[in-house]
Amino acid sequence: QVQVVESGGGLAQSGGSLRLSCVASGIFYINAMGWYRQVPGKQRELVAQVTRGGSTFYVDSVKGRFTISRDNAKNTVHLQMNSLKPEDTGVYYCNVVGGSAHWGQGTQVTVSS
Repeated sequence: QVQVVESGGGLAQSGGSLRLSCVASGIFYINAMGWYRQVPGKQRELVAQVTRGGSTFYVDSVKGRFTISRDNAKNTVHLQMNSLKPEDTGVYYCNVVGGSAHWGQGTQVTVSS
């Protein structure tokens, strides 16, 4: 049984930091792991992603502020979010891609101005 479990998130002030973590189990081979963000009325947006080989992608709005990291042996991915802005607010979903895509339950991130 595949499980994708997120932790972290919460409330931060503008300029502050938060760290998201995600662990996947029940998946034999994982290619990409990443984080998506969803806000009301908008489509879910890819924020950051890292491949098994270590290649990374960041949406322009978070470049230089967020860092994604991954431990292949532990099937974990982290998102370190620094210099947070109110527009970073949203529900963050962990996405794990093996033979198919799997999603976590989402974790709320709220940044106050």
